[in-house]
Amino acid sequence: MQGEQDNMGMGSMMREVQELAEKFKVEEDEHYISPYAHLEKAEVLQEARIFHDPTAVRENPRKCCTVIAQLLHLQNTGQYLTGTEATEVFFGVTKLFMSDDASLRRMVYLFIKDVAETCDPDDVIIVTSCLTKDMTCDVDLYRGNALRVLVRIVDAAMLGAIERYVKQAIVDSSGQVASSALVSASHLFVSSPECAAVVRRWISETQEATSSADEMVQFHAMQLLYQIKSHDRLGISKLVSQFSTRNTLRSPLALVLLVRYTAKLLKDEFSEGRISGSIQDGPEVAKQGYQFLEASLRHKSELVVYEAARAICTLEGLEPQDLSPAISVLQLFLSSPKPATRYAAMKTLAGVANVHPRVVSKCNEDLEALIADTNRSIATLAITTLLKTGSENSIDRLLKQISSFLTEIADEFKITVVHSLQKLCLTYPAKHRVLVGFLSNFLREEGGFEFKKSIVNSIVSLIRTVPETTESSLLHLCEFIEDCEFTQLSTQILHLLGELGPTTTAPARYIRFIYNRVILENSAVRAAAVSALSKFAAQCPSLRTSVMTLLKRSLMDEDDETRDRAAIAVAVLEDAMAQNPYTPPPEDAEAEDIPPDTPAADDTAAYVLLEGMPMSFDKLERSMKAYMATPMSMESDDPITFDVLPIIEDTEAEIAAAAAATSEVGETMNGLLEPPKPKEVVDPAAAVYAIPELASLGRAFRSARPVPLTELETEYVVACTKHIFQNHVVLQFSVQNTIDDQRLDNVTVLVDDSHADAFTASGEVPVSGIKYGENKSCFTVLERNPDVELSPSQFTCELRFTVVQVDPASGEEEGETFEEEYPLEDLEISTSDFMAKVTVPDFRKAWEAAGNVNEVLEKFALQFRKMSDALTAIIDFLGMQPCDGTGTVKPNSAGKPHMLHMSGVFVSGQQVLARAQVAMQGDSGGVVLKIAVRSDDANVSRIVADCIR
Repeated sequence: MQGEQDNMGMGSMMREVQELAEKFKVEEDEHYISPYAHLEKAEVLQEARIFHDPTAVRENPRKCCTVIAQLLHLQNTGQYLTGTEATEVFFGVTKLFMSDDASLRRMVYLFIKDVAETCDPDDVIIVTSCLTKDMTCDVDLYRGNALRVLVRIVDAAMLGAIERYVKQAIVDSSGQVASSALVSASHLFVSSPECAAVVRRWISETQEATSSADEMVQFHAMQLLYQIKSHDRLGISKLVSQFSTRNTLRSPLALVLLVRYTAKLLKDEFSEGRISGSIQDGPEVAKQGYQFLEASLRHKSELVVYEAARAICTLEGLEPQDLSPAISVLQLFLSSPKPATRYAAMKTLAGVANVHPRVVSKCNEDLEALIADTNRSIATLAITTLLKTGSENSIDRLLKQISSFLTEIADEFKITVVHSLQKLCLTYPAKHRVLVGFLSNFLREEGGFEFKKSIVNSIVSLIRTVPETTESSLLHLCEFIEDCEFTQLSTQILHLLGELGPTTTAPARYIRFIYNRVILENSAVRAAAVSALSKFAAQCPSLRTSVMTLLKRSLMDEDDETRDRAAIAVAVLEDAMAQNPYTPPPEDAEAEDIPPDTPAADDTAAYVLLEGMPMSFDKLERSMKAYMATPMSMESDDPITFDVLPIIEDTEAEIAAAAAATSEVGETMNGLLEPPKPKEVVDPAAAVYAIPELASLGRAFRSARPVPLTELETEYVVACTKHIFQNHVVLQFSVQNTIDDQRLDNVTVLVDDSHADAFTASGEVPVSGIKYGENKSCFTVLERNPDVELSPSQFTCELRFTVVQVDPASGEEEGETFEEEYPLEDLEISTSDFMAKVTVPDFRKAWEAAGNVNEVLEKFALQFRKMSDALTAIIDFLGMQPCDGTGTVKPNSAGKPHMLHMSGVFVSGQQVLARAQVAMQGDSGGVVLKIAVRSDDANVSRIVADCIR
């Protein structure tokens, strides 16, 4: 009987649950509709009148909470209240302080904090008394929230009135109140300099709060303490020393902050040169900081241990043995059951492997276990790290593991692995056949455009850096384009084949692959294939007859571009074959008797089809615009040629893009970003061309970057831009007036040329009417003495002007005018100002073409502690553009000599090339520079070499 009743009870319960489920069941086509979706502002304002009814506020606080939520929704969805509406609602909300309902009180705080910024400040002040009363009450919830709201609406003047309450709250026994006060102080500190000055007076209370029993209070106190001392290096040193030796911090979060502050202090010590060599030989504060980081590796909190390990691993200048404790800890984290911990350890080890692969190699067994990790980010990082730390003997085994792994992951992770394989091939060039074959296998697998593009780019990059890979890589790429579905990749590979194929041992083997594209592909690929065939014929006279037969078949192509390219190639090749007919060598000729298969020196086909433009289309456009902007240029009857066009320097964006293309590819897990649109480049010399008095100077050769001649905080801010002409230098002085009751008239800069033999000041163009906040330019012209060799020249400069007193409000003149002089910093015109930063497409080819007839060789000893600083200084001395990515030191150079390639164009029009070998002098410090400079003029080569000082 009892069992039957139990069964009946269970059955009725199940029926009720089922009915409830049916009742709240949401149909698939039904969409969730927010209760605030169709709010009308007028209706909400009408309901807000409930705030003025004391009875309703006491008896129905839930209704008041709903109305406040609706008002906040309106405010945050763009339906802002007008000034009158906001004032009325704000007054109504202040009456809700009479309610003791905790939920309503929190909504009131939220509303005041959200609306205070949009309300009239006079209205906001009304609630300060209510908030101050709550701040001194007995309810911790009210005290903490009132503090947070109050600091959002007070200024520095009002802060003084409540300062005593805030200081008491910082050391309050309630953790909630103390944390609120500390967080509020942190917000005040960044709100204005005046508030920051008041907060700095609370340092003793903040120091006391670091001893609180509450962990969050310690965390917030540590944060505020660092904020207060952030601009005081000695104060930060004392802060780190005090807390790292005391062991008073129990909060893991506070310790994490202390670890970060310690790491930043050590990095500053390294960057400012106070630590050279081992950290144990550095100052006492550095030794204490490193000992604290090591001690934190044994903390019971994983958070602190990982932060300390990461801090040690990211410190620059540490010896490999100093990293061992941190690496051991991270190795233990690799076997953690928490994915976040494994990923964090893996990410840090991957960063260390870029600089110290041998240190991380002891973790290889653990890393191999992570290849099968369910988290693909961890598995990808494990593989890429193994590719950096593995030995040459382990490559084949790693590739087997990777091959099965790559088929299971998304393309973004595959791209990261491809970049790591590219670096591995650079590390072990002897394994290039295996690695290139592995990459090419995945070209035939399924994958998106970006994945295939990354493989192609990696193979192309390897061809450039490891020439031994050229022939095998080209054959792999030929097989890929046989069934490539991406037009961009096909055209890129065909262009590469046309460039490199004719230089291989057997150029004819690639003709079949290229001609197949002419038969089977779309118009863009057909056009690229015709161009590639043309380059084979131009560079290999033995192939011209057979290639001509193939090209003539494209003369009837339906695509205009393909047909035109074929027609030009056929016409040029027929002319070249008539001028220089090819005679095949006898069949029984010895190999050494067979002449090289290269075109004649005067071969028209080689010139037309192989020689590229001297500049890119982007530079050609900018050069044409600069030519058109030059006074009198468009009225000349002379034809426009490349020699006549102005020299165009590489922009910062072009320099950065070239550096990124040649440097090692970074490993990012954040997907692929669209390249930024190039900004329009404005010619700095346009300001000179606009001055009629300077039109006779002609076209500017280049314009240097602006050089500040005053501090930014001074009453007159002056910067100088040097515009270099063939026989003159125009100094453009940009003058800004920062005094509101003055206008500057007849502004000039007096340049003292008494100590400069190469330059003479020959004219000035004054400027008038520089009002407060305005920025205008005056000009001084220096004439260059052609009989004096260029050398660095110093000029004393003085700003001269007439001061006109004006009314700050209206700008009308009032009072007398008077002459004024203002000294400026000295201006230097160096030889590098006469050098344009212009890259060459192929530095090695240009260097060999220049020859050593006018070469200048020099050797210098430079006082630099770091290789990177030496490279920056050398580039700055010469004013030339680094080529082939040699402007930066490679991470794994390990103190080896660095070869720097530079190119530029001198003001006289000669192209200048320089090769510099930079080597550190070992323990004695300093840098040895060996430099070779080539140009068409021996005097120019000598002038450039003498720039090193």
